[in-house]
Amino acid sequence: MDLRLAGHGALVTGSSAGIGATIAETLADEGCDVLVHGRNAGAAAAVAEQVAARGVRAEVVLGDLTEPGVAEQVALTARDFGAHILVNNAGPFAEHDWESSRPSDWRTAFEGNVLPTVRVSQTLLPTLRAHGWGRVITIGSRAVRTPLPHMATFSAAKAAVVNMTTSLARHLAGTGVTANCVSPGVIVTPSMYRMFEERAAEEDGPQDGPDEADLVKEYAPNPSGRLGRPADIAAAVAYLASPLADYVNGIELRVDGGITGTP
Repeated sequence: MDLRLAGHGALVTGSSAGIGATIAETLADEGCDVLVHGRNAGAAAAVAEQVAARGVRAEVVLGDLTEPGVAEQVALTARDFGAHILVNNAGPFAEHDWESSRPSDWRTAFEGNVLPTVRVSQTLLPTLRAHGWGRVITIGSRAVRTPLPHMATFSAAKAAVVNMTTSLARHLAGTGVTANCVSPGVIVTPSMYRMFEERAAEEDGPQDGPDEADLVKEYAPNPSGRLGRPADIAAAVAYLASPLADYVNGIELRVDGGITGTP
């Protein structure tokens, strides 16, 4: 299916690795020019090279979005790049439960997941409005509806991301700009596997890497019977970014294998 993205431009924050990199490459496969964002110059350049290999324009913008003024500057670079699609993917996760978490942990979760999304979006919105068409796509989490006890701060921050996405969609009514959220389930990435390995080492000592079937059974039982892949999330983002999704607005699309069940 042609998603009609050829000639469009996109900024994908946090796209130098993991899910963000796959989103960038998937948009490029659909003909979309991509501005790759990250903090590591080498990693971002490597993804941009993969994007450009699809025959589209690719550039890199660097910066820590939690630092003062950086998110705004990244958004202005996206404006100059011609990006009318914004994928707010950047956002750290960490393990903190209610007993061990400190005020600084809650602050870090919100400063990493909520405020960069607000700052980049606010700065780019005038350009999207003036263009009369645009997409703002945020990345939530299955933890929004099923808060993870060992990731209390992350779960709360991602819930805020979903809430403000719905708010933004209503704010942008009649502008031609939509706002939607994609909430991943348990997605297989190097960082996710490291987390599982570290947890297993703490509980049982050094051992071989985790088996996916065991992870599904113990950590993420779902009707689909497997863990997610970055490509699963990227496909959902690409659809919501496309003109085919003009009538999809203000939703949270859960791409989690059914782990959270029905509303």
